[in-house]
Amino acid sequence: QVRLVESGGGLVQAGGSLRLSCVASGGIYSNYGMAWFRQAPGKEREFVSTINYSGTWTYCADSVKGRFTISRDNAKNTLYLQMNSLKPEDTAVYYCTVRGNSGAYSDAKNYNYWGQGTQVIVSS
Repeated sequence: QVRLVESGGGLVQAGGSLRLSCVASGGIYSNYGMAWFRQAPGKEREFVSTINYSGTWTYCADSVKGRFTISRDNAKNTLYLQMNSLKPEDTAVYYCTVRGNSGAYSDAKNYNYWGQGTQVIVSS
């Protein structure tokens, strides 16, 4: 059974930085692409960024481009999201997930296994 555990969220002022981590267990982590999504109160889950199995290719949403960086350390079974220049609109619960099929990167339906999420609050 694959298990994903996110951490690193918290309260930060606008312009600040946070680094999220997601530790995977119970599966062959290094064989799969992974991604970060987020969900703000009252809104649908939103794609943030994705990375291929080896970490050599990444893609992110326009809303975070130039501010957020996704990376992974397969030796540690860990996915990261470095978030800089945070804005109040980045406030959300952030989830990591494992790529399930070859559909659109931004569609949550194309991912299997989700962590419990970590809360990020950006104050203005």
